[in-house]
Parts: sequence; C-alpha cells; structure tokens
Amino acid sequence: MRPLTEEETKAVFEKLANYIGKNLVHLIDRDEDDAYCFRLHKDRVYYLPLPMLHLATSVARPNLVSLGTCFGKFSKTGKFKLGITSLDWLAKYAKYKVWIKPSGELPFLYGNHVAKAHMGRITEDTPEHQGVVVFNMADVPLGFGVTARSTLDTRKLDPTGIIVFHQADVGEFLRDEDTMF
Repeated sequence: MRPLTEEETKAVFEKLANYIGKNLVHLIDRDEDDAYCFRLHKDRVYYLPLPMLHLATSVARPNLVSLGTCFGKFSKTGKFKLGITSLDWLAKYAKYKVWIKPSGELPFLYGNHVAKAHMGRITEDTPEHQGVVVFNMADVPLGFGVTARSTLDTRKLDPTGIIVFHQADVGEFLRDEDTMF
C-alpha cells in the first residue's frame, strides 16, 4: 500500500470531480480527528482513515487483501474506473442527482440505462454528460451514471429516450461477485 503518484492523483480527482464537483474538498480537507487519505494497493484505490492506515503498516503487503473503502481501480492502460463500492461517498457529496420511479429500479439494477419514463426527478440545471448518482424515490442510492441530456432537453424527450447512461449499480455485487474483489 503506497500513496498515489501525481498522475494517479490527478486521474482519481478528475473522475471524482465529475460526480461530486467542488464537494471534493470534503473528502480531502477534514478535521485532524477525522483525517482520511487515498492509498493504492494492487491497482485499486482505497480511501481510509489515518488511524487505520497506521494499523495496516504492521501487515505485510502480500497478506493485505483490502483496507478502507475501495473507490475504484486503474486499468492496465492507466485509466481510472470508479467502482460501485464508492457509492456511499458519492451519494453523500453528489452535486447532481436523479431519482427513478419504482418501475425503473429493477431495469437499472439489471444494468440498463435510465429512460425518461422511469425518471421521477432530476436536479435542476444538470448539464449533459455530467456524472450523477441515481436514487430511488425513498432516497436510497442505487448506482451512478452519466447524463445523456441536460435537464432542459429531458423535458422535450419522448418517454423511451435515455436520460442516464448506466455506469455502475448495486446489482453488481451479485452479478460480478467472482471478479469484484
């Protein structure tokens, strides 16, 4: 487990900024009592409290499986991909949100995009190609994706038009449980 390099940090923060915007400072600048840090271990980026990091130094790297919250992983080409395990943090600080109706929850959890017919609400002034967190109508985070249209364009769209491109959802825990960790 090591700190992120300059390029890795830039890639992670650019991806996070697409979803949480200026709220990214809440992940980084925290109180001394509640300090967190990002660490890389086996191409995966973890977000963990500093006391947990100090405890992990006593474990050998080959024996360390996971630590803290896995935010995502780097591909072999060096691109960063956010993982569904970061959903709790993304939902807490998300700048733009989409709520889907109960009839649209299951299709989204099976990996499909969000259609206009399934959308319940959307945050005002959401731009096109912006990262959003998808909630059900009871404010339970279900996943995240990227908007296909801006808020203004969604009003003119037909019911079968795609509003949010699927990126990840909580159903991945069941679909990809063999390869996730």
